Amino acid sequence: MLGDISEFLSHTIWAVVGVSNNTAKYGYKVYIQLKKAGYTVYAINPGLKSIEEDPCYPSLAALPTRPDAVSVVVPPKITEQVIKDCIELGINRVWMQPGSESEEAIRNCEKHGIAVIHDQCVIIQSRDKVI
Repeated sequence: MLGDISEFLSHTIWAVVGVSNNTAKYGYKVYIQLKKAGYTVYAINPGLKSIEEDPCYPSLAALPTRPDAVSVVVPPKITEQVIKDCIELGINRVWMQPGSESEEAIRNCEKHGIAVIHDQCVIIQSRDKVI
């Protein structure tokens, strides 16, 4: 099920899987852009304790609340596992940053009724959005 960009961006609680402290990486840029746009954003990376003084969580299951949408900024094989986690947790919106998607991950989203966006950059799409 292909997601609608406007519908995705209307939701306020996001998780970014693959957050990085490296300012040159998209895991950092996506996280910062969503925060700048006014979203509540949770950082996911099992190898980090924090980013920009915000806590970083090891997994989606460890979050204190369920996000409305998940932005995935990891290699395709990891995205496939993230989709399995989303299915288990009842998360039904996933935005796969370019380079993170795989046919298997997209098919798994569609099979389980998860709205998915791929081949679009959330940084560009959320740039003019302020909530």
